Amino acid sequence: MPGRPGGTTEVITLGVEEEFLVVDAATGALVSRSDVLLPPARSVLGEAVAEELNLCQIEVATPVCTTLAEGRHHVAALRRGLLDAGATVGTGIAATGTHPTGSWRAQQVNAGVERYRRMEDVYQAVARQQVICGCHVHVGIPDPEVAVSVMNRVQPWLPVLMALSTNSPFWQGLDTGYASYRVQVWHRWPTSGMPPQLASRQAFDDLVGDLVSIGAIEDATFLYWFVRPSVRFPTLEFRTSDVCLSVDETVAIAGLVRALAWTEAKAAVAGSPVTSPRHEVSDAAMWRATRYGVDELLVSPVSWRPRPAADVVGELLDHVGEGLEANGDGAEVGELVAGILGSGTGARRQRAAFAERSDPEDVVARVLAETDPGPVPAVAP
Repeated sequence: MPGRPGGTTEVITLGVEEEFLVVDAATGALVSRSDVLLPPARSVLGEAVAEELNLCQIEVATPVCTTLAEGRHHVAALRRGLLDAGATVGTGIAATGTHPTGSWRAQQVNAGVERYRRMEDVYQAVARQQVICGCHVHVGIPDPEVAVSVMNRVQPWLPVLMALSTNSPFWQGLDTGYASYRVQVWHRWPTSGMPPQLASRQAFDDLVGDLVSIGAIEDATFLYWFVRPSVRFPTLEFRTSDVCLSVDETVAIAGLVRALAWTEAKAAVAGSPVTSPRHEVSDAAMWRATRYGVDELLVSPVSWRPRPAADVVGELLDHVGEGLEANGDGAEVGELVAGILGSGTGARRQRAAFAERSDPEDVVARVLAETDPGPVPAVAP
């Protein structure tokens, strides 16, 4: 069974979580007002919207989707719901991994949530600096053994997904030189980065137990790996990407993640050997992806040598081609990825906005314009 171990369908389900920065509707400035936005947003979106660690962040989650068309509809509808709710209280949202001008020093941890109070107490400045936003994609893999095997197998390709989603070049008003500075901030958590290669679900559970016993984490939800088994859902959660500037990019990443999971689940069920480089090599490949995005060389998971980014993205598309077709996503994802390579990721487009007049406010305006999904597309019955 290639798609869902133990099941009968070849389609893997997916769900998307997007984190956004809360901004002043008039100026685009970063503001600690998610507590003001949450009540009207809940009246529109219900439990699909949630609080986050800092009061300048808010998160939404789609329901379980079986098609990319469903995913697109819900991603756009959630963005629209937040914008419409925010219009009643003077807030907007910004789909960027870091705010182009805002400073973490002016923000506040969400002390109204006990979990977040404890996190600030334990992690101090690291928690306060996490004014960053990612996009998480869940794929349905009910068999916990296969989920762990897929976690092992996807790791060589995670830097390519990262490169395609880079959308955080600015930090506190400065161009960092990175396509994704969010990841540099995120790496300050003690359990972030590439997961270890684990032999079984029991090995995963044992590792979680060891980390809990030494006080490093409270439970498995404090593992901030690039990919991890969910402890709440029968899914594998991909946490690699910056939140994407546009809905199109979010849909592209979701489709690629699902196809990659399908491909590696098929290999796991077939008992194919796992081929992964040393952890240091994977880390270096990820660093290059966050530094340059798709505007320079990436490390090829085929040759393990630097190659032009477009060629490495092509290798990814080839690798997951059967998975894309099995889930009915081939044509759409191919077109969307071509668009990213042509127009650049959010990082390139943010820099292009700044280059016009060297005015960071132009970057904020570009981010807010692209965050808006426009009309919400319908889903065919």
